[in-house]
Amino acid sequence: MINAFELANTPALSRSALERAAELRDAPDVLEAGWKHAKLLLLNEQNHAFGTATRLHLLAGPDVAKAPPSNAILIAIEGEEESGRHVWAVRGSLPPGPVTTLREAGSLLSPRDAGLFTTAQAVLNWHDAARYCAVCGGPTAAISAGWARRCQSCGREDYPRTDPAVICLVHDGGDRVLLARQPSWPSGRYSLLAGFVEAGESAEACVHREVGEEVGVAVRDIRYLGSQPWPFPRSLMLGYHALADPAQPIIPEPGEIEEARWFSLTEVESAVATMAAAARTTRSRTLTAAATFTPPGAVSIAHGILTAWVQARRARS
Repeated sequence: MINAFELANTPALSRSALERAAELRDAPDVLEAGWKHAKLLLLNEQNHAFGTATRLHLLAGPDVAKAPPSNAILIAIEGEEESGRHVWAVRGSLPPGPVTTLREAGSLLSPRDAGLFTTAQAVLNWHDAARYCAVCGGPTAAISAGWARRCQSCGREDYPRTDPAVICLVHDGGDRVLLARQPSWPSGRYSLLAGFVEAGESAEACVHREVGEEVGVAVRDIRYLGSQPWPFPRSLMLGYHALADPAQPIIPEPGEIEEARWFSLTEVESAVATMAAAARTTRSRTLTAAATFTPPGAVSIAHGILTAWVQARRARS
């Protein structure tokens, strides 16, 4: 019988429900009029934003340009659509002052700021990679308030791309979970198994394939938990959990998985608690050293899934 549980909280980057007002994207007169009171989120080439770990600093649109820049994206409308404030995002040099990143701030920002930052980074990343037509190779230009690009040679239109990926907590139905680490990660960091959905493949089939490829373990009773945008550069993480027999041999995929092993509930609980404590104190280095391993960061859905599993297991004990 599968050990059922649910996410205890909405994933950090899924908390905001922006009013995107898609119907205004091709209404240039409305957008130009709204620019007088618009706010602008600047992201530089490294996806750093002007702001702190708890708050984004938006600029007044007219202070940057007389009209919406051709490469800007209409992210959201705040308030009534007829009189609401337009919020845009654009690549640019940041003014002097504090800067932050989505990885650092995503779990600490308000739902509104997290939503603005996530959407802006995802769409701007797509623009960076879609400057030329995939059919004829001609240059493309942004249209529809940044939500599409049109080829200047053949007229083909392209739209922001999101790559689906699965991430799965493999557990034994009891008090053990299978975690792994990639060679490029910081020492001691372990997380859930994950991978991109291939063409013609369902998300559940991808869970089976990715876990089998990465650690050589067969899973069963796959259950969906939730999703989160992950704009690094433009993914959507689909969260699952599944059962596996710990007696199966673990065979790490060469070049992809440096190590994988089963962790106990006590080890996972300690690591999650240590990370939470480190976020509340300046003694983070000392606290992190006390844990068996370092879990995924709070901005990731992996952290939410692991935390929910711990809470569910403790509730049953």
